Amino acid sequence: MQPANEERAGDSRPVRADARISRERIVASAGQLFAEEGVLVSLERIARHAGLGSATLHRHFQGRGALAVAVMDERVQALCTRARRLSAEFESGQALEVWLRAVVAHNNTFRGLAALLSEELAEPGHHVEARHDEVRAAGGELLRQAQQAGEARSDITISDLLNLANGIAVATERVRDRGRQADHLLDVVITGVRPRADAAVDDART
Repeated sequence: MQPANEERAGDSRPVRADARISRERIVASAGQLFAEEGVLVSLERIARHAGLGSATLHRHFQGRGALAVAVMDERVQALCTRARRLSAEFESGQALEVWLRAVVAHNNTFRGLAALLSEELAEPGHHVEARHDEVRAAGGELLRQAQQAGEARSDITISDLLNLANGIAVATERVRDRGRQADHLLDVVITGVRPRADAAVDDART
């Protein structure tokens, strides 16, 4: 006969596995429905889509914000990984531009996400804040490289760029043809990121 503690340990593994699988199904369903219908889709609908009950969803996530953060975790990791790959594949200025377009597309994927995450970020120490720091670090390295190469202005920060990217998502959230409008606004931002020709002339004169 096995010791009682071994039986409990053995019995707990399927429970943990089931809980993990349920959580993954909820996050996957939430990601799909957020993208298709916006982040205000009902939690009950998300649970049904995952083939689970509402009680199961609420055991894993306290509310919509927590679920949105879980969905974002995977996207954030993808953005950070992409930043590293772009740094190796493109010239510094182009790598930064491609990555910023990915950030705007990321923010625009979920209707209402930008405003929701802005509210979450207002809470000090929130999980979203840590994720934001990861994105800021990844993008900050791209910006630093572009600045060192003379392809980005030295007086801007990655926080400036991320705030602008988030602003584009909020501004185009309810606009028809939002993708095109977001691209246009980002073009304006990219133009502003590049060093000005007149600034170079001024520097040469001083």
